[in-house]
Amino acid sequence: MMSPSPSLDTTLKRLAVALDQIEASAERRMLADNLRADREEELNIMQKDRSRLAVELDSAMARAHGLDRAAQEAARRLARAEDAIRAALGEAVVEAAGEATGE
Repeated sequence: MMSPSPSLDTTLKRLAVALDQIEASAERRMLADNLRADREEELNIMQKDRSRLAVELDSAMARAHGLDRAAQEAARRLARAEDAIRAALGEAVVEAAGEATGE
């Protein structure tokens, strides 16, 4: 049996190294593609979350404005009630003073 010539042996070694490099490159590419797909999926999830949170924020802001308006209205009503009570108490004091003086 004849052994391969040195140039054929060298060529086969170079071919094996080249094939190993191609295989390693293909694996790196596959990993990069998987990472890119994962990032795109994560980005889609984050965009959906952002949209959902924006809707929730808008709703919360609308509720907060409604509560502010209700609080302002309650404050106005309390002020009117306080004024009415003070006026009624003032009239009662005046009437009591008039009765005390005999008027």
